[in-house]
Amino acid sequence: MPSEDPTGRLLEIWVTGAAAEPMQRLHSVEAVAGRGLAGDRYALGGGTWARYPDLEKQVTLIDREAVAGVARDTGSNLGTGDTRRNLVTTGIGLPALVGQWFTVGGALLFGMKRCPPCTHLERLTGVRLVKAMVDRGGINAAVFGGGLLAEGDVVRRLPDDEAIRLGAPSGPDRPVPRIV
Repeated sequence: MPSEDPTGRLLEIWVTGAAAEPMQRLHSVEAVAGRGLAGDRYALGGGTWARYPDLEKQVTLIDREAVAGVARDTGSNLGTGDTRRNLVTTGIGLPALVGQWFTVGGALLFGMKRCPPCTHLERLTGVRLVKAMVDRGGINAAVFGGGLLAEGDVVRRLPDDEAIRLGAPSGPDRPVPRIV
């Protein structure tokens, strides 16, 4: 299980241009403030969950070890790209980033909510993973400061004052996470 260390690493980047289409692995991608990842379905205004609040669907993150645990528990070959999450990380406790500012490479993000699995994901993968993935689904984040992300980049939790210096909104404009 990932530690509560305030830093980790970005291992993989996944995007797709349309809902339910196969995910494509990239070695780098531009995070676009207020939109998500360049070329990804949600940044393009589509995606299965496009009707949900913008801040909750811009970017998804999942831990590599969590995916391995789900594959083991389900007896499947579930891979990181099969989870349909955008960013695969290691070394940082993703649930602890909900309600927190953090950077991935050159981008400033805010953890909006946990990203529980859904039956849509089961239909796409053919794996009964909802129960196995319930506490290992990763998180949803919003992009507040765009920048380039690349495999190997540091994922780092930020204190509010440092995030504000980087342009994060504060006071009544600070985003409010949704606890699910």
